[in-house]
Amino acid sequence: MSEPMPDQPGSLRASPLWQVLKVTRQLLLPIDLDTVLRQVIDVACAVHDADRASVFLYDASTRELYARVAKGADEIRFSIEHGIAGHALREREIVNVPDCYSDERFNKDVDKATSYRTNNLLTVPLIGDGDVPVGVLQVLNKRGGPFGVVDEELADVLSTQCAAAVQRAMLIEDRLMRQKLERDLDIASDIQRRTMPEEVPQIAGYEILGWSLPAEQTGGDAYDVAELQGGRMALLLGDATGHGIGPALSVTQVRSMLRLSLRLDAPLDRLVEQINAQVMEDLPAERFVTAFFGVLDAGRHEVAYHAPGQAPILHYKASEDAFERFDATTFPLGILEEIELEARSSIALAPGDVLAVISDGVFEYQNETGRQFGTDRTENAIRKGHADGCPGMLAAIREDVSAYADGAVQNDDMTVLLVRRRADGELESES
Repeated sequence: MSEPMPDQPGSLRASPLWQVLKVTRQLLLPIDLDTVLRQVIDVACAVHDADRASVFLYDASTRELYARVAKGADEIRFSIEHGIAGHALREREIVNVPDCYSDERFNKDVDKATSYRTNNLLTVPLIGDGDVPVGVLQVLNKRGGPFGVVDEELADVLSTQCAAAVQRAMLIEDRLMRQKLERDLDIASDIQRRTMPEEVPQIAGYEILGWSLPAEQTGGDAYDVAELQGGRMALLLGDATGHGIGPALSVTQVRSMLRLSLRLDAPLDRLVEQINAQVMEDLPAERFVTAFFGVLDAGRHEVAYHAPGQAPILHYKASEDAFERFDATTFPLGILEEIELEARSSIALAPGDVLAVISDGVFEYQNETGRQFGTDRTENAIRKGHADGCPGMLAAIREDVSAYADGAVQNDDMTVLLVRRRADGELESES
């Protein structure tokens, strides 16, 4: 096979058009965005015999241009309402500036910051498929003088190929980032699910059930039930402001601190104070966590608790077929450095009674008209399902919320923790 002929002056291979064809073939390859941008910059410099080039990508969400790759310059971000690059993209026209310092649109600050002088400039809008603005290509300082008409024509041809390649690379990168984010969220969601008990531990004479449904893959709600010595159970329901990764980390941290405190046999009051102090250190000022920390004493048939910011706490009195509602006992976790704790509250549970701790995602679930599900409907669902124990009450709550929402989007995490004292003579196997 003969060796390829070297490019001869005046031959097609030596012409700028050949450079355009060459980069077009390269840009058709499945390469990443940074590589595409570097190739666009390199070929723009070669085709126009220029000193430097930059590609500014368009951020539609902020109407800004930003330089992800700039040969010889740091990253820059600016509004398309100003400057030569902004004008080129807004008007979708090539701007050829033979003397930059005599053009009032030229921003001299970039030159000052980079110690570089831009004498002449060719700015080309990059418009992708579907007439979508992709960015701007700027070619700086043509050797031997200003850019001419031929340079503009070459830039017009080159911009179409470059825009298509950049747009494709951006779409591929966005898809890959979304796929990675989905994988990360799946992992985070699995970790969060594992922090909540798969099977809630039970204690003689009682039935305990927890359930949580996040509004997104991860949620800001959590519950926990842990067996203590002396016929007691620790109960937790936590609700961090918002939903998603940040709140999920916050509420998972509260659950972890609870578990550690229980291992150290910390009293309930001290436990809440220490968790609040840690939350204050770790969370930003606008974040907080509402929570219910309770201890069920099966021998005394009593739940002692603190409820920082968590309300209402519902107590269904079976013998009276009536509810009693309890407010939060103090401020949410993360609001005050030293949480104000009064004497712990307690609820006595008679046979058939139910303690229901429920996050506001249930009470505040809105239908299409914007009206909330509310506390009354929640109580009616508990009453309706009471004969079938905790599973029946939870099923009734979920069914009634779903029917009320009638397809409206779930905007907040929903969590339910139910404790029911069994009726006298009721078998432990019944539920």
